[in-house]
Amino acid sequence: MKTILVSGAVSLLLALFGTPLVIRVLRRHGYGQPIRVEGLKSHETKRGTPTMGGVVMVLAALIGYVVGHLATHDPMSASGMLILFLMAGLGLVGFVDDFLKIFRQTSVGLRSGAKLAGQVVVGAVFALEVLQHPDGYDLTPADAHLSFLRDFGPAIGVLPFVIWAVILISGFSNAVNLTDGLDGLATGATILVLAAYVLIGIWQERNDCTTFLSRQCYQIRDPLDLAVVAAAVLGACFGFLWWNAPPAKIIMGDTGSLALGGVLAGLAVCTKTQLLLLIAGGLFVIITMSVIIQVGVFKVTKFKSGRGYRVFKIAPLHNHFEMAGWAETTIVIRFWLISGLCVALALGIFYAEWLAS
Repeated sequence: MKTILVSGAVSLLLALFGTPLVIRVLRRHGYGQPIRVEGLKSHETKRGTPTMGGVVMVLAALIGYVVGHLATHDPMSASGMLILFLMAGLGLVGFVDDFLKIFRQTSVGLRSGAKLAGQVVVGAVFALEVLQHPDGYDLTPADAHLSFLRDFGPAIGVLPFVIWAVILISGFSNAVNLTDGLDGLATGATILVLAAYVLIGIWQERNDCTTFLSRQCYQIRDPLDLAVVAAAVLGACFGFLWWNAPPAKIIMGDTGSLALGGVLAGLAVCTKTQLLLLIAGGLFVIITMSVIIQVGVFKVTKFKSGRGYRVFKIAPLHNHFEMAGWAETTIVIRFWLISGLCVALALGIFYAEWLAS
């Protein structure tokens, strides 16, 4: 527990006091946010806002994790370091995308195929590695199963597991990226989901099969260190949100959104709650589905009638409400409430299953 508190506190302080320094550096070099030509006119005021703020969150979380372990003499785990590798790897892909946008002064960075390739490579390495590194109880950070609240069904094999993990990782990293369209929206929603994973990690540690063999126990490697990872990233998000809240002084960019989505997917894989993440991260799922529905319906109706039909005024969903006249802060707060309800539902299901078993 001490490691959780120290890691979270260190990363929070680093992000809180480090972000304004980064803002000054980015402004000095003119690293501002480009705005899409076809985007909302109300977003023109955001043009030039320093971007790539995700660098602060990634570094703060990494340093917080390491300092927390050094301060408490608690050994780092394979599970924790693999999730941090996933975060840093996807953050690097996002950093390249952000840098190209700034360098070219356009809203287009990496080509979609190149960005996806980067996510697939990082995700595949993570998926292969979590099946390795057994501990003294022969538990690996993950195994080749699907999971909801625990593993279920027979093993699906290494290749199908890697494909599934890559889909989950790339899907959630892109989902957080789509959600990062309003000041503070993605950061606040991610904080709520990370808080849930701190609780899940602690609960799994207290009911670990290696120390408490029962029907309710969890066969998870390093559950407490997974909570430490979640707390370190949570603290970094808290500190960053101080400056990212409306009106944002800095934007996380793809550097932050891809990294945060990767952390959520990595925690889901290692805590064996893969499908539960779809509920806990329900806001990200809803926003992603709004884009899929918008594009799908438009293409189908255009193919059939020659005139595309739009379900929403614009996608993603939060931009639809902006065009409907909602204030940005109203949308952000109400979407945070939706995210909170999704997290509460997920935790309720998680705890109810433990009681029932």
